[in-house]
Amino acid sequence: MLEGFKRLFSGAGALPAKGWEGIAPWATGRGYAFRGVQAEGFVIDGRMGSTPWRLEWGPSQRPYIEGHELRLRAELGLASDLQVVIMNRQLQEAMEKAVFEQYVEGVQTRIDNQTPPEMRWLVMFPKLAGSEMPGLRDRFIALSSIKRWLQQWLEGPLSLSLAAVQMEPHVPFVLMIGRGRLMLRTALPDADVESLQVWLRLFESAMREAARVTSEAADSVGLSTSASLWSASALPGDEHKK
Repeated sequence: MLEGFKRLFSGAGALPAKGWEGIAPWATGRGYAFRGVQAEGFVIDGRMGSTPWRLEWGPSQRPYIEGHELRLRAELGLASDLQVVIMNRQLQEAMEKAVFEQYVEGVQTRIDNQTPPEMRWLVMFPKLAGSEMPGLRDRFIALSSIKRWLQQWLEGPLSLSLAAVQMEPHVPFVLMIGRGRLMLRTALPDADVESLQVWLRLFESAMREAARVTSEAADSVGLSTSASLWSASALPGDEHKK
């Protein structure tokens, strides 16, 4: 499957450019905690209000992203049965092609836990119709285990934030919720302040809108009273080592 994704997204990733020295002053100037991870990337810890988030830039952890990727995550304490995925259409098409080749034409008969959750959910849950996401339907697809939650999430500023992001169609992008965690993942060969600001604004918009939906539907899908925090010693990729 990895080789198939490399063919589908050849040119989407590249070796990172050296020199992201301006990022540390920007981060610390905004009150964020910055630290490098050897020569391969860095971690920035910040918070929106009382909710912490983590930004990681480093080698890709997904087969559909070559080179370096940007990851943003926040523990929101959402219900464990809430699964949500928003991704760009070219990535959706590539994933569905990979699933077909691997599990229909190939020898595997079922999708196992080694398959990324965004790929499993892509074939498990129905997608919103184009009429249900009119401003986004040409570029993105969206699906969820709880359709109404997803619709409410996209009813406000989050849709405008997604529509405003300038991104080439071939660049993989995923915004997802699972196990109470919000996560954004996209290919980013070179890290620079401007790019980080764009993606952080989108991510914080997603955080705010998740809080809004939660407060409006507290009886069905709610925030826990205390969101879990990350270990101070966690490095990029730690979430896959549990």
